[in-house]
Amino acid sequence: MGKMRKLLVGALLVAAGTVAMAHSDGGYVDNDFFKGMKKGDKAAVLMVHFGTTYDDARALSIDAINNKAKKEFKGVDVKEAFTSRIVMRRLKERGIEKLNPSEVINQLKADGYTHLLVQGTHIMNGVESTNLAEELKNYEKDFKDIRIGNPLLTDHEDYEAVAKALSDRIGPLKEGQGVVLVGHGTHHFGGSAYAMMDYVLTDAGLNTYAVGTVEGYPAFDNVVKKLKANGVKDVILVPFMFVAGDHANNDIAEDWNKDLQKEGFTVSKVILEGLGQNPAIQNLYIKHAEFASHHKPEDMQAKKVQYSNEKD
Repeated sequence: MGKMRKLLVGALLVAAGTVAMAHSDGGYVDNDFFKGMKKGDKAAVLMVHFGTTYDDARALSIDAINNKAKKEFKGVDVKEAFTSRIVMRRLKERGIEKLNPSEVINQLKADGYTHLLVQGTHIMNGVESTNLAEELKNYEKDFKDIRIGNPLLTDHEDYEAVAKALSDRIGPLKEGQGVVLVGHGTHHFGGSAYAMMDYVLTDAGLNTYAVGTVEGYPAFDNVVKKLKANGVKDVILVPFMFVAGDHANNDIAEDWNKDLQKEGFTVSKVILEGLGQNPAIQNLYIKHAEFASHHKPEDMQAKKVQYSNEKD
């Protein structure tokens, strides 16, 4: 790897807040979450999702990863929480009640749970994951041990694993064909993860893959520029979101589809499948939760709340 490439990767990692997250580079000490429990202690795993009103997408992503967590943490109660107020309100109108993290944690506290392992299905270290970590601080005196697993894109190995999971899922491309992955986007500095993902895909030889966002960078024009520079004529359009919900069905399947065609591309396929429907990516989230159950950040051992996505 050349010096310029190393500098670019390093800068993107720092901007995304991911350097401290590298599982293989130290910064953690071995500390088993479950072996630290004593007689009378009770542990729970809490899976936290933004949520969706699309029943099929929810079953294939959220319910599926919840079930994987139950298989991974046998004998431990696995709970779920949603964070989107709009989603929860719309579901409640249909008779489906979902609780937010505080509501679930307060109930766990009332029921005598002493240990809590939290895993969000966030894509990056951004607004949602930060808010969740801040919310958990309110409970550091209420539990003997609280830990939180990393978002999907944290260290460089995560990006590489996601690149492989995506390319394996999509399969071989024809000559002149490319893949456009569209994320939601954010104005949080953690949004640099999208550019990092695009870079890692290119570095892996997938130079006809392009990552774009509905709101943020890389934008639509950046995607078009990359596709044309690499001779792409035909596009496979894919959401780069955990759940293929409103944004996937409207912003991507409709708006981006039409706009790409206006730019002269054919769109041969729209894969309305969220990242959460990909078994390999589900496994990455579970791996993050499992890692958090065996490690603590070394400079936070003295604290009850252990944030496995922060070092300082």
